[in-house]
Amino acid sequence: MNNDDDNDDEQPSTTITSLTNDFGQINLLNDSLSNNVDDQQKQQQQSSSIEYISYKDETQMPDIMRLIQKDLSEPYSIYTYRYFIHNWPQLCFLAMDQNVCVGAIVCKLDYKKRKLLRGYIAMLAVDEHYRKRKIGSNLVMKAIQVMIELNADEVVLETEVTNRSALILYENLGFIRDKRLFRYYLNGVDALRLKLWLK
Repeated sequence: MNNDDDNDDEQPSTTITSLTNDFGQINLLNDSLSNNVDDQQKQQQQSSSIEYISYKDETQMPDIMRLIQKDLSEPYSIYTYRYFIHNWPQLCFLAMDQNVCVGAIVCKLDYKKRKLLRGYIAMLAVDEHYRKRKIGSNLVMKAIQVMIELNADEVVLETEVTNRSALILYENLGFIRDKRLFRYYLNGVDALRLKLWLK
């Protein structure tokens, strides 16, 4: 009888300990889920504060150059920027946080061998403090949408083989690796040409 009584006494204690542990795990899980939701809400709020605008005039050029010169492997003169932006202003977009330019894309659209109307993404840059918020993807999609409206057949670009974040961004948007260009950049790094067919 004594042995049975001892066992009966132990079971509720064990059950309570088990339940306490379970509740502790549930609370930890709830805290983790709550933190994830909070992080997602913060990212959505941050992203929703970004406004995407079309290029308007020369006063925006310093902001575009400042962003792009930080990221690109080759220095461009102001004449290179003007070549693209003045000829294809409808293919230049800026991402703005309040009055601060935090992202920019510069593209062109012309015929390849008089047959294919090819869009070309010449430059894309996002301020390092604003990355991981889909700003680059949104800029690319805005430019591609205009290219589609202008009846483009394809879109191409080059990026360094070592630029993994750019490769992931473009491949997530449907671009494929078309060709490797050896020692393409002035720093000796190879490039990958990426292509997106629109038709």
